[in-house]
Amino acid sequence: MSGLMLLDTPSLYFRAFFGVPDSVKAPDGTPVNAVRGLVDMIATLVRDRSPERLVCTFDADWRPEFRVRALPSYKAHRVAEDGGDQVPDGLAAQLPLIDAVLDAVGLARAGVPGYEADDVIGTLAVRGTEKGPVDIVTGDRDLFQLVDDRAPVAVLYTARGIRNLQVMDEAAVAAKYGIPGRGYGEYATLRGDPSDGLPGVPGVGDKTAAALVTRFGSVPGILAALDSGSDEGFPAGSRRRLEAARDYLATAPSVVQVVTDIDAPVLTGLDDRLPAAPRDPEALVALADAWNLASPVNRLLNALGGAAGS
Repeated sequence: MSGLMLLDTPSLYFRAFFGVPDSVKAPDGTPVNAVRGLVDMIATLVRDRSPERLVCTFDADWRPEFRVRALPSYKAHRVAEDGGDQVPDGLAAQLPLIDAVLDAVGLARAGVPGYEADDVIGTLAVRGTEKGPVDIVTGDRDLFQLVDDRAPVAVLYTARGIRNLQVMDEAAVAAKYGIPGRGYGEYATLRGDPSDGLPGVPGVGDKTAAALVTRFGSVPGILAALDSGSDEGFPAGSRRRLEAARDYLATAPSVVQVVTDIDAPVLTGLDDRLPAAPRDPEALVALADAWNLASPVNRLLNALGGAAGS
C-alpha cells in the first residue's frame, strides 16, 4: 500500500493506445482503445496496490520553453508541422474523452502551464512523502531520478505491463545501471537519451557514464574534477571527451532534472483522495453509454469501492 500514487498519464494512455486494438470502438465507430485501456489500468492499480490517494498527472507543456532554451534539440524530432507533439490522430481524438471520464469519476487531475507531467510528479512526490510512501507509475526511465528510499519514493515501471510492474527502488536502479540509486539523472545526462533529443557526451556510453557517476557523484562534481587538472578517477579517454563537452554539461542538467518545486495553486489545493462514489454519476453514465465504456468504468468503480471500504 502506498500513501500516494502518481500516474504519468501520458505514458499510460500511449501504452493503452498501442497495446489495445483499435477495433475497440464506440457505437459510432470511433476508436476508444486508449480510453478503455487507461481506465482498466487505473482499475488494476487501485485494486492491486491499494493507494490511499491518487493523482493523474498531465503535460500542460510537452516541450517547455526553459528546456528548449537550454538545449534546442530537446524533443525537436517530435515536433509536428503545426508545432505540436506528434500524437497519432486516433489518440488525439480520445484525449478530451479521457479528461471527461476521469473528471466524472472524481479522480484528481493535475497539469501546470509551462511544465511536463514529470515535473508535476516530481513536485507532488516531494510534498507527498510528508504523508507516507509515494509510488510513481510510468514507462519513462527519466523518473528513476526521483527514487529515494529515505522518503520513500519508488517507481512502478510499466515496461513489462501493468500486471507485471517492476518496482524500482534505489537497489533496483543501482543493480540495473551500476550507479548510486539516486544517480539516474546524472547518468542520463552523460549517456544521453535519443528519445528526448538528449545527445549526451560523445564517446561516453553506459559503462563510462556509470563509472563517472559512481566516482564523482554529479555533473558539478565531474566539472570540479576537470578543473582540478587531475586524471584520477576518469576512465581512459573520458577526460578529453568531457572537456570537449563542457558547454553541454553546463546546460544539460537543467533539462534532465525533474522540477520538484513548482509553485502553483492547482497543486497546493489538489484533492487527491480516492472517490468513494462518482463525482458526477449522470455524466459518467452518459459517457459510458455513448462511448461503449460501461465495462471498464464499472471495473474502475468496483476497484474504488473496494479501496474505500478497506
